[in-house]
Amino acid sequence: MKAITVKQPGGADQLQLSERSIPEPKDGELLIKVKAAAINRTDIINRQSSSGYLDLDVLGIEVAGVVESAGNGTSIEPGTKVMGLVNGGGYADYAIMPANRAMLIPDNLSFEEAAAIPEVFLTAYQTLFWLGELKDQETVLIHAGGSGVGTAAIQLARELAADAHIITTAGTQEKLDFCRSLGADVTINYKQQSFDEEVLAATQQQGTDVILDFIGASYYRKNLNSIKVDGRWILIGVLGGTQLENVNLMELMNKRVHLKATLLTPRPDQYKADLTADFASKTLALFEQNQLKPVIDKVYPMEDVQEAHRRMESNQNIGKILLKMD
Repeated sequence: MKAITVKQPGGADQLQLSERSIPEPKDGELLIKVKAAAINRTDIINRQSSSGYLDLDVLGIEVAGVVESAGNGTSIEPGTKVMGLVNGGGYADYAIMPANRAMLIPDNLSFEEAAAIPEVFLTAYQTLFWLGELKDQETVLIHAGGSGVGTAAIQLARELAADAHIITTAGTQEKLDFCRSLGADVTINYKQQSFDEEVLAATQQQGTDVILDFIGASYYRKNLNSIKVDGRWILIGVLGGTQLENVNLMELMNKRVHLKATLLTPRPDQYKADLTADFASKTLALFEQNQLKPVIDKVYPMEDVQEAHRRMESNQNIGKILLKMD
């Protein structure tokens, strides 16, 4: 089968089209004929570093396709259309998926649309509700609103937290307009505005209940200014750096901040299975009714994977970047 592998840790030019043997499903696993796979920043981390999250040399952590065969102990029949997270190997004609992470693809979605769902919507769901504990009528600040997780989080907050007040940041007017079309109430251009001042103005100087923080160090001070007393601050990315200097922990204590950090890809298999089941039970009907929609930026043929990675690294995208395998 065709697969995308990494010659050696480095830039997008290290991605290459290779031949690999078709894997065989073990007990509790599915062999998926991959129709589409999505690009994620986890893939970039694994491409750049030999100490990434995954053992496989084939990148890709989410796919959509058709069940080719199944190992013992699975109830999903060959021919079933599914989407879900895989433990690497998604950039290939075939991939192995744990059966307890497979979600049935709603009939109204294409394979490309389905591949745009698992990682970003599961991450957004986990951070908003499992970790952020977002409740009805609360306020949430979603950074990187035009990203895959950002666009998913805006929709989930709108649909699953009644009357939630959604504030988001992005760096272009195009992205801000799109965020508003998804349901954001307040949009802030972080390049032109001090987002903490805008958040306080939008919340009667009270601050936000939940922050989804993709940025890390460079946003620390403004996030601290933006968060409400007893607020939940969920760190899910460090695009703005990892090192802080002269941090006064008493400032966190005075606001009684709940600061939580998370990564989804290195989580145990059972955690991902439980998260998938909870997410699917609450959202698949919403996808069927078009109340939730996967957001696709661009679809590339498998052979153009280098360009797909470069697009993500340049932060040009609104929503998901995909590879089409056929």
